[in-house]
Amino acid sequence: MMDFQQEWTLESAMEILQHPTVDSKIWAEAVEWLLIYGPPDIRELLQQASGHATQESFPGLKPQRFAPDGTPCYDIAELAQALGISEEEAREKLQEMEARHGIRHGYDDEETTGLQ
Repeated sequence: MMDFQQEWTLESAMEILQHPTVDSKIWAEAVEWLLIYGPPDIRELLQQASGHATQESFPGLKPQRFAPDGTPCYDIAELAQALGISEEEAREKLQEMEARHGIRHGYDDEETTGLQ
């Protein structure tokens, strides 16, 4: 299995984002890659769009803390409830993402910063 980071290049991911009829699953994978490995300006733009989409789709879901890199952190139980899945399933999906990306996405409270 190819490493997720090697599945895309900046050029291929950007081409997918601009394609008018691309499959939504492929488009989402390109966005996912850009959020993790894209240049800082593109990551920032996509993070802002993601935050806006989260607020629009899940208005009751609010970040509880912030990761060391400033990324908002959500309570896993609240996230699971908003998605209509069990907390166990949410944890499994988080672990799958971490394994796929080779990047940690879940943090304990003591590793994060509270809201001010």
